[in-house]
Amino acid sequence: MICLGIETSCDETSVALWQDGHLITDLVHTQIPMHSVFGGVVPELASREHLRLLDGLVSSVLQSADRPAGQGIDLIAVTRGPGLLGALLVGISYAKSLSLSLGIPIIGVNHLHAHLLACDFTEAIEYPALGVLVSGGHTHIYEMPAPCEFNLLGKTLDDAAGEAFDKIAKVLNLPYPGGKYIDILAGHGTANPRLFSKPYLHNDNCDFSFSGLKTAVAQYVYKKSFAAIDYASFDVESIPQEIKDLCATVNETIVETLLEKTRRAVARCQEVKTLCLAGGVAANSHLRQRFSTFARDRGFKFLAPAQNYCGDNAAMIAYAGVQWANRGLMSSMDFEAIPRGKIVPNDFIVNPFFKE
Repeated sequence: MICLGIETSCDETSVALWQDGHLITDLVHTQIPMHSVFGGVVPELASREHLRLLDGLVSSVLQSADRPAGQGIDLIAVTRGPGLLGALLVGISYAKSLSLSLGIPIIGVNHLHAHLLACDFTEAIEYPALGVLVSGGHTHIYEMPAPCEFNLLGKTLDDAAGEAFDKIAKVLNLPYPGGKYIDILAGHGTANPRLFSKPYLHNDNCDFSFSGLKTAVAQYVYKKSFAAIDYASFDVESIPQEIKDLCATVNETIVETLLEKTRRAVARCQEVKTLCLAGGVAANSHLRQRFSTFARDRGFKFLAPAQNYCGDNAAMIAYAGVQWANRGLMSSMDFEAIPRGKIVPNDFIVNPFFKE
């Protein structure tokens, strides 16, 4: 099976081609330079950029695979949500048009599930597994009893971990996206575990809330009146040690909170063979190290995508689409885009032309 994947959920325009268990080619165009001017993603600009780039990226991917005009493509997989509504509509409209013109099935993919399935790129996931998704907009924990089965155990209630990183970085005048730079500075600092309390642990659930931590750090920064960092010439050596220590503390607080909720989730599962860590924040070096150690101590396999597949990409969308297609499923042509904050329905239909 040859699947064309399309990803336009936020600020990356990406197209990939997957064939018989192997990634043939993928392209990712990031919009970070454009949005960094505003310190965050501007939805209307993101949608326009997807519209400008998508057709050219699809053509480039097909030509590089020697499949002009989509010859030999068996399936189209596209992100249907969650994400920015306008951005999603660009990708979905294009994918539906291509599906109709080529006469091939289409699958609308849950972006969050695709992130976790990208752990398969590293090594095969052994089930049952536990999936921890940590991204800019979502912090979720899933029980994964079998391939393509996701039972939500905990979710973000307000600011996700990635949002907390980026908003704290903005207070410190770090470059966008700020989580990356907090992680860099944290590697040169010493954490103070008593400075901030780990948020939303005074309960017995697996949900997350990082808005309080974001506010506490902002108040601390304003009280200390740190000199603004000149991010145009970002230089680790020139940044005061107290800011490096603060970044190490923020990093430690968020990571340990994620780990504590993961411990709770493990206790609620009958069995776990693999711990999967995915999403943009999974690129955080301290987070990967702590979760790897946790998994090893518990006797679990630990999997996380390579750094270049932690962020949004079409390779994971194509791969996820193939997994559902191999089960004889597809999407109807009237499936809708699902914006952030709404549940992506599991409304696949049976592919009448599917053969085992």
